Amino acid sequence: MKEYTAICTSMGQAAKQAAATLQLLSTEDRNGIVLAIADTLKRYSGDIVKANELDMKRAKLAGISTTMLDRLRVDEKRISEMVEGVRQVAALEDPIGGILETIHRPNGLMIEKKAVPLGVVAMIYEARPNVTVDAAVLCLKSGNAAILRGGKEAMETNKAIVAFIQKTLVDVGLPQKAVQLVPITDRAVVPILLKQREYIDVAIPRGGAGLIQRVVASSTVPVIETGSGVCHIYVDEQADYKKVLPIIINAKVQRPSVCNAVETLLIHRDRVEDCLLPICEALGEQGVIIYGDTTVCSYYDKSNLASDIAWSTEYNDLMINIKVVDSLAQAIEHINTYGTHHSECIITEDETGATVFMNSVDAAVVYVNASTRFTDGFEFGFGAEIGISTQKLHSRGPMGLQALTSYKYYVHGKGQIR
Repeated sequence: MKEYTAICTSMGQAAKQAAATLQLLSTEDRNGIVLAIADTLKRYSGDIVKANELDMKRAKLAGISTTMLDRLRVDEKRISEMVEGVRQVAALEDPIGGILETIHRPNGLMIEKKAVPLGVVAMIYEARPNVTVDAAVLCLKSGNAAILRGGKEAMETNKAIVAFIQKTLVDVGLPQKAVQLVPITDRAVVPILLKQREYIDVAIPRGGAGLIQRVVASSTVPVIETGSGVCHIYVDEQADYKKVLPIIINAKVQRPSVCNAVETLLIHRDRVEDCLLPICEALGEQGVIIYGDTTVCSYYDKSNLASDIAWSTEYNDLMINIKVVDSLAQAIEHINTYGTHHSECIITEDETGATVFMNSVDAAVVYVNASTRFTDGFEFGFGAEIGISTQKLHSRGPMGLQALTSYKYYVHGKGQIR
């Protein structure tokens, strides 16, 4: 463990020094770095794909599920998408240096509230190499240094990506360690890293509930919780049937491995006769395994009786829970009991009921008649995202560049004393 502590301390010190340099760069400088990284990733895409092939081979031998393999896979098409995303980040408005508020005091002091970088951001995440790219460029664009700790499944891919990002930093005359990858796959390194409060300003875990809980429990660094998504769709008694199937199928099937995919479907009892069986059959045709309450199981013989733990499970797979409820109030109570404060949806034509749902459900994002799959930084117009915060401070929902800033007060005087 002494070795781990020495490595984490060295990384923290180097990141702190790099952050001091990044904070002095102009908008043009930071945009130039991001664009140079895009060019480098494109130039060395073949090397990244080769590294990923090694990760994929190991993951298959380890028996990782198909949906998780999809999250891990990197090919030329996905690298092209990463590169385009990086260029979009460069084109976004600079979040740093803007004056958020100006205060003129009676004594002549002029106070400006300005956006500033957080400093050093530690990202702890699972097997999604695109997060490595997103986190690095969003941090650099916002003047922050990044310490990245990805999942062991993506280690070779992440090493290749970070090596090419570091090459770019050196080529443009910036500290190589403005972006660093923790080289240790042992989980024991994470709590040691998260004790580096002297150097790390914020930690952002991105992954399943277990990962997030471990980070929160072991960190002395401030944490922004992201990612875990037990998302719900409630089919209200006044739902338009034409909207029901497309929204549900999209939210569950389009990409089941992500955190904004729906995990539990609630159906008002008055819509069981016309909605329940068609929904189950449509999901079944898409290969979705259904876990339901006794009512659901009596209507659809291919469903499985849901256990108590099912309602709080994030499947990240082609599985879904279905429950029949007696009222809007019961649906809201269920969501607030089992949800993870991520994304929740009501399908209804009742404006009053929709308003009650949106005001009463405790979640970062609430929808009326739209798929939960839209909870995404790009879809919200933020460009690439650092994660989706499920807490209330200091950021909530999809986190773009603004979420990687704090603020500082600049006070201008003419000799005033108190």
